[in-house]
Amino acid sequence: MKRRNGYALIELMAVIAVGSALLATATGEIYTGGLLIGPTLPCYSGQLVGDPGLDTKIVGNGALLDLEGQQLCISYCNNALDIENCIILNGNIRYRGLTWADIHVLPSGSVRHVTFYKPHDYGVRFQRSGPGITLERNLVVDAVNTGDDFIYITGIASDWLPTGGSYSPAIAVSMPEMVENWSYHSDPIYNLDPVNHFMILCDYG
Repeated sequence: MKRRNGYALIELMAVIAVGSALLATATGEIYTGGLLIGPTLPCYSGQLVGDPGLDTKIVGNGALLDLEGQQLCISYCNNALDIENCIILNGNIRYRGLTWADIHVLPSGSVRHVTFYKPHDYGVRFQRSGPGITLERNLVVDAVNTGDDFIYITGIASDWLPTGGSYSPAIAVSMPEMVENWSYHSDPIYNLDPVNHFMILCDYG
């Protein structure tokens, strides 16, 4: 993330122990851009590439995070992403794991007291994430349907993966614990369809 009226989020990442980091944003500040924790999986190689993950906690303190179409994503690691007390615009949070042959990486964590306004694709999306994830007292308003989502192990869009839903848990490994979360669409017709609030989609979507 880069800064606007404040510090870059990545500049705030303080390693507090081996394999863990803490990010504390400031009340009233606006931060822009996304953040990737963990390696990536190029579809042409099938091998994990990049830095290993680390346990990361984002303490929002009421800050506004404008992801500008990007994501807060923890991917392909057995670490945790915990985020609390902030407002997120124009992006989403994703927990992305993998269980293939000798690869078994399932991220975990929590999202608490976060307000999402016009998040792209979804508010929170789970793709083969691990057990022990909690969503507690979050609000998603007007999640944006950006078209078909991509199968993240191939990079191919699929019409089985619609976007525009507030919460998208997956059930192949484990369901997150969901405690008093809310969802709203300002379009009254769109708001009537429960699928636009809670979408249970394929892990590998």
